[in-house]
Order: sequence, then C-alpha cells, then structure tokens
Amino acid sequence: KLFIIDKSLIMELIVNDNMLSELGKKFMTLKSASGTHSPSMLTILEKIPDLKIKVDACFLSNPYATDLFLEYFNNELLKSKKISRVLEFYPSQNSVIADLLGEHLGINPKKIFVCNGAIEAIQAVMHQFVKGKVVINIPTFSSYYEFINKDSEAVFYTLEKENTFILDPDNYISFVKKIKPNSIVIINPNNPDGGYIKYRDLKRIVEELHGIVENIIVDESFIHFAFENSDLELKSIIQLTDEVSNLIIIKSMSKDFGIAGIRAGYAVMDEEKVEQLTSNGYLWNLNGLAEYFFRLYTRTDFRNKYEEIRKKYIIETLIFISELNKIRNIRVYPTKANFVLIEILDGRTAEEITNTLLIKYGIYVRNCSDKKGLKGQFIRLAARSASENDQVLLTFRDLFE
Repeated sequence: KLFIIDKSLIMELIVNDNMLSELGKKFMTLKSASGTHSPSMLTILEKIPDLKIKVDACFLSNPYATDLFLEYFNNELLKSKKISRVLEFYPSQNSVIADLLGEHLGINPKKIFVCNGAIEAIQAVMHQFVKGKVVINIPTFSSYYEFINKDSEAVFYTLEKENTFILDPDNYISFVKKIKPNSIVIINPNNPDGGYIKYRDLKRIVEELHGIVENIIVDESFIHFAFENSDLELKSIIQLTDEVSNLIIIKSMSKDFGIAGIRAGYAVMDEEKVEQLTSNGYLWNLNGLAEYFFRLYTRTDFRNKYEEIRKKYIIETLIFISELNKIRNIRVYPTKANFVLIEILDGRTAEEITNTLLIKYGIYVRNCSDKKGLKGQFIRLAARSASENDQVLLTFRDLFE
C-alpha cells in the first residue's frame, strides 16, 4: 500500500515536471521571437493559455496610477458615453497637444515633440539627428543602439558592476572628450539597474559637454520615481533645454502613469528639430485615447491626485527593496527607479530563475542575459502594489532561502 502511494506521488511529480518543461519551452520561443525585448502580457496569455500569471513584475509601471486613470476614464468617457467622440473624430495635430503640454511644463510648445510612445521619439531622434559616433552607456535600454543609422557607430561606455553601475561624472566626461562623438545618450534613472545621476552631476555633464557634442540625449522616462529629498520631489533637467540648445529630453508616460497600451510620450528639443520631424511624417501621430490622457495629465485635479499616489508608490517600493535586501543568495543593486537589478548568487542561471518564477510561481520578471554590459546572472524585478510585492517576497524567500 505504501509503495502504491509513493509511486502515484512520483508519477504526479513527473507529470508536473514535464508540464513545466513544456511551458518553459513555449515561453522561450516567445522570448526569442521578441528579440531583445520581453513578450507582452497579452501575447503570453494568448499563446500560452495554460500559464497562470499572478504578478507582472516585468512591466515597469505604477499600478495605482493605472487605477487613477481608469477612474477618470470610466467616469468621463464610459458612463457619459463621450467615448464615441474619442473614437469617431480625428485626434488633434501634434502642435495642439504640444501647446497644452508647454503651458503645463513651462516650456515653449514649439520645442515639444509629442509622440506615439517614447519609442517613436527614440527612433526619430536616432534616425534623424545622430550621425557618426554616439556614446551609449551599457547596460541600458537596447533600442538606443539598435536604432542608430547604418553609417553611425555606437561607442559603449561600460557602467562597472564594482561601482554598482553608478555613472562616475568625472570619468564619463573624460571618456566623451577623448572619443569626441557626435552624440551622447544618458538614461536617468537607468534601465535595467535603476542607477541615478544626481541633478547637480547631470547638469555639470550637460554644461561641460554641450560644446563638444552635437546632441545630448537624456531619457527621463523613470524620473517620476527618483527623488533627492525627504519630500520625494523629482528633479528633472527639462528646464536646461532653454539654456542648452542641443539638449534633447525624451519622456515616456507609460511607466509613471501605467498607460502603455495607449502609447503616449514626448520629447523636448530645439525648435528646428521639432519642425523637421513634424514636417516629415509626424504631424498626426497620436490616437484619441492618447490625446485624452494628455489633456487629463495637464489638469490640476488629476495631477494633485496623481502626486499623492506617486509618493505612496515610492514609499511602498522602498519598503519592498529593503525586504529584498534581506534575502540570501541574491544581490540587489541600488536604484532610484521602480525596479531593481538582482544578481543571482547561488549558481543557478538567470534563465532558470526566470522560468521557475514564471511557470511555478506565476511571477513574470525580466531575464537580463541579453543585456550588453552585464557579466553574471541578472534579472530585473519591478515593484507592484503592496499586496503583489508581498507575494513576490514570499516567493523569493521560498526560492532562494
């Protein structure tokens, strides 16, 4: 009788193991098809319906901001049936939305390029204005070196693991002066590690290099999660575009507002550059939902509520990271974003951990094995709501301890 019980248990384990293995193969096929990016949640759910995802800790967004947007969307568009206007009529041209943003940001609207997600701004800037050598820090968001022209050359400045991937301003300035590139790209906070360059250091970099390079591209897509004082105030360098004509700021709205599905972003740059883009195919590049978001974004009532949940989310993220730091067999790198870069120290690979988290525990994280500049086994983990963070912590303690 005991033998029969043991045999059934063994058979169950074998069946479960085979099922996990098959799901893992299907996921790796999707990941391979996505190149250097992660397959979307919708794609995973469609292609692997047997996979049960409990926490999406791969997508980098504030879930409370998504809820806030949906509250307004439901009350103002769905219940009132005004959604028909958004769907039936053409959205406004780029310049109309730029006027709204300009007043809100305190920036000349003629310097604002509104785009269909930050990725459109990245592609437009890298194709249109970056020539010759471009210095790009690694590890970083891969699209910046994937989108350069064929006649351009990416020169990589490696952020050292020994320095916890934090950029050294003096060393960086010396490197750029030696290379003498056409352009430089800085993401602040950086992706995938969340490394943050303080305002005074980034300002010094911009001021010292603006006469040496033609384009200084700073991506501030995660700036709403960074802070330098106890009031959690963000420090953007967007106002420096008034003083430094070759400074280009790129801003995604997907991360801080959790609305990646409607594709909204903007860039701030010299008026001539904006004119060049809008007169060459980017005149009418937003959809009606994105316009609704931008109009909502500039409203005082929405911004006040958003500011409350922004700070709430940052505090919960800090608590989450503090607890992660207590877990053995992993190393959590310093971050000022809503995610952490984690190094696996127990001998298992990032692929093994990623697949186990996804298939066994239902937690989706980013495998960073394909990131240039990372030597070792790394995953990227996003902070979510407090309850989801608790699920992740329980899972990590089970998996690593």
